[in-house]
Amino acid sequence: QVQLVESGGGLVQPGGSLRLSCAASGSIFAINAFGWYRQAPGKQRELVARITSGGSTKYADSVKGRFTISRDNAKNTGYLQMNSLKPEDTAVYYCNADVITVVAGAPGYQYDYWGQGTQVTVSS
Repeated sequence: QVQLVESGGGLVQPGGSLRLSCAASGSIFAINAFGWYRQAPGKQRELVARITSGGSTKYADSVKGRFTISRDNAKNTGYLQMNSLKPEDTAVYYCNADVITVVAGAPGYQYDYWGQGTQVTVSS
């Protein structure tokens, strides 16, 4: 089993910054990709940013130039640095990880895991 624990959300004024972290633990052989998604009230969950094991990144148009996704493979942790935050960035942010698990000491099944979500509120 694999667990994702997010941290770093909170209340920030417009123009401010936050850094979200997503720590993965458990039976992990490798993490193919980390992703951050968000869901605002009354809206569908949307992809914010994604980073592969090779470091390739993808961003939603609405956050390009303001958000930066990164990862620390040694710590099995993903990050989302959010700068120049706007009220429309307010949402619950979810971490996602595409994980190859360990089975009997060898690469096993590939699963998609989600964190519990962390609230980000941008308001003056």
